[in-house]
Amino acid sequence: MKEFELKYGCNPNQKPSKIYLENGEELPIEILNGRPGYINFLDAFNSWQLVKELKEATGMPCATSFKHVSPTSAALGKPLSENLKKACFVDDIEGLDDSPIACAYARARGTDRMSSFGDWIALSDTCDAVTATIIKREVSDGIIAPDYTPEALEILKGKKKGNYNIVKIDPDYIPDPIEKKQVYGITFQQGRNEFKINRELLSNVVTANKEIPEDAINDLIVSLITLKYTQSNSVCFAYDGQAIGVGAGQQSRIHCTRLAGSKADNWLLRQSDRVLNLPFLDTVGRADRDNSVDLYLSDADCGDVLDDGNWQRIFSERPEPFTAEEKAAYLSTITGVSLGSDAFFPFGDNVMRANRSGVSYIAQPGGSVRDDLVIETCDKCGIAMAFTGMRLFHH
Repeated sequence: MKEFELKYGCNPNQKPSKIYLENGEELPIEILNGRPGYINFLDAFNSWQLVKELKEATGMPCATSFKHVSPTSAALGKPLSENLKKACFVDDIEGLDDSPIACAYARARGTDRMSSFGDWIALSDTCDAVTATIIKREVSDGIIAPDYTPEALEILKGKKKGNYNIVKIDPDYIPDPIEKKQVYGITFQQGRNEFKINRELLSNVVTANKEIPEDAINDLIVSLITLKYTQSNSVCFAYDGQAIGVGAGQQSRIHCTRLAGSKADNWLLRQSDRVLNLPFLDTVGRADRDNSVDLYLSDADCGDVLDDGNWQRIFSERPEPFTAEEKAAYLSTITGVSLGSDAFFPFGDNVMRANRSGVSYIAQPGGSVRDDLVIETCDKCGIAMAFTGMRLFHH
């Protein structure tokens, strides 16, 4: 297939629309089911680059959940604890512990479930039946992977009344080193961002605390590679082999950090006994549970889910509010979180906000006129920070 005609572009009025290679060669994909659209393919090709690079950097199977050309999370295929399985809504999935790629997707999809609603999925490895079983019951637009087992393909083809988008990509495809795109009829050209993110990139530790353990190095790599394919400005919190909070596309760096930090806080709080033991009625579906948990954890909206007119529809008994003081106390016990930034921190306020979410390790390019102030703030918090020397903007 040398070109694929799309139904329309970003919006229904933007026609005609298609994908193709300018050199006239065959596309490196097979469409096994469905009819992916313009935005689907933007998500597919960006997300595939992320998991391909993350697998090369870590040697582990990995997955990402994409929405509107940014990852909601990316994760390595590490086993899940029992609490993590409950928080990700996969504690009933048989064979999960035996499938690293399923563990990776369970983590990626479970991190920010509200943002992942209707996601595009990318897998670094062959999609197996366990992974397909998780995907089958989630609201999702499509998937890209290097291959699918016959059983997985059969399961996925049953989604969306047989219209689920399934794309197979050639893992050996190498794109042209020069990228082009048009804006307002004007062509932009640049070299592809082939910069490699690895352990050596984290060797320039500029803080008094020089200790970055192996697990944190992996988390910082997850964070930085996630940022490489996130719409800028962006900041990413990572923990235990997965991105737990992505702040994408903000004009201000501190707003990136606040957004990503609030998502990371929610993810950490979701694993508290208070949330895991919420007495949901059996009749409440997965999406409604997600929304209810989000409201329950929100200081502003907690009353919306606990007031007398609502809680009986959701819970078998009225839960006690999770107060701001209780949540702060729970989060104060968390340490070892890693944070990456796609550009330098201009002020120490980003570090102070990160510290509130248990951040112990930071990787950022450096190069601000206030680097000394940022380093000083890290030292006050006991945070180890590496300067990578490389900006990772993505637009």
